[in-house]
Amino acid sequence: MADEAFTGRLLPGERIVWSGRPGQGVIFTGRDAFLVPFSLLWCGFAVFWTFSVTRVPGTPPFFALWGAMFVCIGLYFVAGRFVFDAWVRRGMSYALTDRRVLIARSAPSANFTAVTLDRLPDAHLSEAADGRGTIRFGAPAMAFGRSGLSIWSPALDPTPQFLAIDGARSVFDMIQRTTLARGTS
Repeated sequence: MADEAFTGRLLPGERIVWSGRPGQGVIFTGRDAFLVPFSLLWCGFAVFWTFSVTRVPGTPPFFALWGAMFVCIGLYFVAGRFVFDAWVRRGMSYALTDRRVLIARSAPSANFTAVTLDRLPDAHLSEAADGRGTIRFGAPAMAFGRSGLSIWSPALDPTPQFLAIDGARSVFDMIQRTTLARGTS
């Protein structure tokens, strides 16, 4: 499964209790209730403006190029961000060990996150009816306080999380039991 992503990353005597990967394909999150209408408005206006400016005789080519840049940004907002996020998630793996929460990402740049269970912040579970869900480790950041592409791509969110995993509730319960077992030993 996802265990191979953690080869050489385990501490001496540490063992993997659960491993998995994020959901694949297009994923909609709560922030898309705002981002989808915004992206459609942005792209629609950029197309309208670019088309309008090219119809005026004698308009400098700079205006058409300027509009084309905003059309490209709009196309990323509308569709490209979903493709990019799916590509990032394709290279992600998750593990829960008897000591830590591990998250490995290979794209767009290699990134490895390890949070020890004794220092694990509050865990939050968001679950869909089909059992797929997200477990966030720490309080969700405000949407506009995020940096870079993380507002557009859930896979790049700086808050450690197991994003869109199958059987989220059972994994959440496993984290709670493992954390309690660590605290009593």
